[in-house]
Amino acid sequence: MIILGIDPGYAIIGYGVISYNGNRFTVLDYGAITTEAGLPMARRLELIYEGVRQLIIKYSPDAMAVEELFFNTNAKTVIGVGQARGVIILAGVKSGVEIAEYTPLQVKQALTGYGRAEKNQVIQMVTMCLNLKKAPKPDDVADALAIAVCHAYSAGSRITDALRRGF
Repeated sequence: MIILGIDPGYAIIGYGVISYNGNRFTVLDYGAITTEAGLPMARRLELIYEGVRQLIIKYSPDAMAVEELFFNTNAKTVIGVGQARGVIILAGVKSGVEIAEYTPLQVKQALTGYGRAEKNQVIQMVTMCLNLKKAPKPDDVADALAIAVCHAYSAGSRITDALRRGF
C-alpha cells in the first residue's frame, strides 16, 4: 500500500510518501510544498492544490492521510489552515484517492503509544520506524511521515476495516 501523508498548512505543507507491505516501510519521498507569504490566499491555495495533485500523479497512492485541524487561539491561522485542508482533500477526492483523517492525538498514540507525547518523541519514532539516517526537517515533514505511518498501522486493523464497511 502506498500512503501519502499530509500535514496541512498554507505556508508549509509537509508531505511524506511511504510504501507499507508486510509490516515493512519503504520511504518513497518526503518534503514540503511551500507558498510565499505575500501571495494572495487564492493563489496560495491553487499552488497547494497543484502541488498535492502532482504528488498524487507521481506516486499513485492508495490512500492519503491528512491531519485533522487542531484549533489554536489564532482564528486567522485556523481559517487559513482549514482552507488549505479543503483544497488538499479536494485534490485527493478528485484524483480518486481514499482519504483518511487523524487527530494529532491519534497520530501520537499510533507512533509512541501515548497520545500526549512530545513532538521530539514522535520525530524519534518516525526516524526509527522508517529507518531514516536523520530526523526529517522541518517538523511539518516529520509530522506528515508520522501521519502516513499512523494510517499504515490503522488501515491494517480489523476494527478499522469493519468500521469502513459499516459494521
